[in-house]
Amino acid sequence: MPKAIRIPQAGGPEVMQYVDVDVGAPGPGEAQVRHHAIGLNYIDVYFRTGLYPQPLPGAIGLEGAGVVTAVGEGVAHVKVGDRVAYSDRPPGSYAELRNMPARPLVKLPKRVDFETAAAMMLKGLTVQYLFRRTYKLQRGQTILFHAAAGGVGLIAMQWAKALGVTVIGTVGSEEKAALARRFGCDHTILYKRENVVERVREITDGAMVPVVYDGVGKDTFQASIDSLQPFGLMVSFGNASGPVPPMALTALRGSLYITRPTLMAHIANRTNLEEMAADLFRMVGSGKVKIEIDQRYRLADAVQAHRDLEARKTTGSSVILP
Repeated sequence: MPKAIRIPQAGGPEVMQYVDVDVGAPGPGEAQVRHHAIGLNYIDVYFRTGLYPQPLPGAIGLEGAGVVTAVGEGVAHVKVGDRVAYSDRPPGSYAELRNMPARPLVKLPKRVDFETAAAMMLKGLTVQYLFRRTYKLQRGQTILFHAAAGGVGLIAMQWAKALGVTVIGTVGSEEKAALARRFGCDHTILYKRENVVERVREITDGAMVPVVYDGVGKDTFQASIDSLQPFGLMVSFGNASGPVPPMALTALRGSLYITRPTLMAHIANRTNLEEMAADLFRMVGSGKVKIEIDQRYRLADAVQAHRDLEARKTTGSSVILP
């Protein structure tokens, strides 16, 4: 029988169980996918801990790449044998084989292999909507991007460089600073021992930045707000350090804007998904964005993968192999 990870209740990495699953035929609107690679993302931690609630017992994982092995009634945009990738709900990608809604599946170009696809769909589509939809970056601008050496961060560094944008990136160590710079980050800030706001002020000669991309959350939120220039946009797209506490609107002094975008909202429309995926595939296919896979785990070792992820021991992207 195929293997999968299931979570009987919310909790730490140890709640994940490696079990046999019975996968029947796909239902109407569904496709059956045999995974060749699975994405590991911090959002998986949110589902595991219950920060993002789901019915329990449940599955986990939002990203994968593989081959369609069967399709249900009404599915026309993919067929048996297609190489596909996806990043969307419902959770369940931590599996050798699964039935899932066919709507989020996109066909892979021949030049994109399964591991690359599994490592880039969620992170790459996130960067696409952050840079091209949430705030459309323009050549010559300077931005602040937190966790510059993470999976999303390394894609963002390269994409920003391709757009002619200067990036100030926060990192947790000298090693991660060197990694971020290697992928295009112009200025790095060691947030654990440097004052982020003062360094942004110094780098920008007091102008500050028009937009901050913050996937860290609680630990960086105030520094993000304080690094914005008047009419600047704070983009809060993650909670790696915990959720942001409630704040008063008066904190947005300087006529600031704040948004909490999600990938799922952007790709709910099939046309948007196809356009965003095509943009991502173009960037990767051109060589302007290279996907760094620094960690590979077996599906049976998902617990260790989550421990490493939460301890911030990982860099670049990570994949789980069935």
